[in-house]
Amino acid sequence: MGSVHQPYLFYIFMAMKKKLYKIIFGTTEQNARSFDVVLLILILLSVFIVMFESVPEWSERFKLELFYLEWFFTIVFTIEYILRIWVSPKPLKYITSWWGIIDLISIIPTFISPFISGTSSLRVVRAARLLRIFRILKLSRFTAESQALAHSLKASYYKITIFLFFVIMMMVMAGTLMYVIEGGDNGFTSIPASIYWAIVTTTTVGYGDVVPSTDFGKMISSMMMILGYAIIAVPTGIISVEMSQYKDDGEKDNLCDNCEADNPFGSIYCNQCGNEMMS
Repeated sequence: MGSVHQPYLFYIFMAMKKKLYKIIFGTTEQNARSFDVVLLILILLSVFIVMFESVPEWSERFKLELFYLEWFFTIVFTIEYILRIWVSPKPLKYITSWWGIIDLISIIPTFISPFISGTSSLRVVRAARLLRIFRILKLSRFTAESQALAHSLKASYYKITIFLFFVIMMMVMAGTLMYVIEGGDNGFTSIPASIYWAIVTTTTVGYGDVVPSTDFGKMISSMMMILGYAIIAVPTGIISVEMSQYKDDGEKDNLCDNCEADNPFGSIYCNQCGNEMMS
């Protein structure tokens, strides 16, 4: 009798696992959308609690309430993390994927903080608990726009890196030149300090702690301020071009062979199950 029921129970078990997979990793069914909405709300609330807790007065006044709320969110996200591993066709790939790491980071601090004691360890506890703010990164899983931005940044990585290298060389040369022109009497006490001034001036922040006093120094400073606007605009243009190209190519279907989820054009791994996409 038991041998008859065993395949039936196994069938029910696999059907339930498949149903949970569609709810947790899917995006088209009503239950999957409801799951995503509830998860989004919980993520936002948990991040708000972390920020609320950072205010000393509120942290002391609502200490017990914040403690229970934090453990509630941690338990919920832990259950979600375990379920994602359980229903995933390739659990190890999900665990080592970007989203798997973020999901793990978002729950670890609450579990390890009770085991770190001592006055000298308070800063470590605080830093570990602040890692809970990484939960906000889970939000980008549900927005196509964030995926488009991530793709554009990745596609323009080489161009932006070359551009930043060029900017760094300009800052070094400008800082060195100002060190020679102004000297230590005017606040340019060293080349690193002068480079700091060049960066502050070019980004148009203008703290005013180091300022040129000679006419030649002021002329160079004015040129760098004007140049700063162009420097800020260049990376924006590079990323905008990539986003425009991504939008044109985004009409093409890029379905995962494993879970059939729709992924952004050019994806290497599925943003739902972590499966490697076919080129």
